[in-house]
Amino acid sequence: MGDTGPVANGGTGILTPGIEAMAPEVARRTWPRWVGLGVLMIAVAVTAVLRDDGARLLLGAVGLFLVVRGALLLRGALSGAADADLARRARGLGAAALGSGAAAVIVAVVSQPLAATVLAVGVPVLLLAAGAALLARGAAARRGGQALLVWAVLVTALLAGTALGQSWERAADVGTVITALVVAALAVPVLIGAVALRTVAARPVPAAPAGCAGCACGAGGCGA
Repeated sequence: MGDTGPVANGGTGILTPGIEAMAPEVARRTWPRWVGLGVLMIAVAVTAVLRDDGARLLLGAVGLFLVVRGALLLRGALSGAADADLARRARGLGAAALGSGAAAVIVAVVSQPLAATVLAVGVPVLLLAAGAALLARGAAARRGGQALLVWAVLVTALLAGTALGQSWERAADVGTVITALVVAALAVPVLIGAVALRTVAARPVPAAPAGCAGCACGAGGCGA
């Protein structure tokens, strides 16, 4: 599955692959894309805060990312290069990402108020879901899950208080700003991952054994 296999098998499933296990030649192709993605995420977040239709921009950008990522995962799963279990997981992740991304793009195109509503409702739900998922993992992930749950409760309280004290339209605007902050925050680990990938890409490729003609390297090595 090339560079899509580790993504399906990673801890978060869709964003962070196993960087240390990535081959140097794959890392060389991947790290510039991660830099571009991180910079684009920050640019979208800043632009969305400054524009009146920021909710449509945010939701459309997130939806487009999910569509592309889902399509890549599905293509990798159908290539036959991965084992059955990994391919099954990639198909599930890819289908879910593709479907939810397409729905997000449609909503962003149709209506700004509806897009703002989706963000205001979806961000607390996603934070709660991510926090609950991390709680089931190891100690370090569990601490991150607890932090996410605290943030989810605070965000939910802020949105509910704004809706009750002012109006739902104002709460939707607050939800857009919070979503922009989340997107910008997610850009940080993406850029950190790009730096790590750059380090992996700089590793020297192991020399071929004496007498090796390279005929089996493309199939996984002489042991294949």
